[in-house]
Amino acid sequence: MTEESPVKFALVDINAILQTLPHRFPMLLIDRVINIRADYSGIGIKNVTFNEPAFQGHFPERPVYPGVMMIEAMAQTAGVIGIKSVEGTEKPRAVYFLTIDKCKFRKPVLPGDTIEYHMRSLGRRKAMWWFHGDAKVNGQVVAEADVGAMLTD
Repeated sequence: MTEESPVKFALVDINAILQTLPHRFPMLLIDRVINIRADYSGIGIKNVTFNEPAFQGHFPERPVYPGVMMIEAMAQTAGVIGIKSVEGTEKPRAVYFLTIDKCKFRKPVLPGDTIEYHMRSLGRRKAMWWFHGDAKVNGQVVAEADVGAMLTD
């Protein structure tokens, strides 16, 4: 059994996320990030509510949270982890997608669910980061993907 890395940030709340990422409503898709560790891992939290704009069209009779929004939330969680973890990158920056690989959607996410985005670093080169993410609801994986992102000024 491997020992976990120490926690650098136990909680990044919505106010800190707003200071860290340039995203705003309706495209800010995480509510908080917890347990950012020294190994560049952490967990993004999203509370899915029925009154979100996506449910007006996806789908009004049977609301299902869009998978593409889960993948974007994985990238946002990875962005917060990367920005908060590295000295000198605390100011707001743009976070751009580079890659999405090995993406799978396993179960639908419904209003009332809380999604946990379990992200762990796969590697880093300068301002580019690669992460693996598992989106979980009640401990069950509902989606997974490898995402790459680039931080810019």
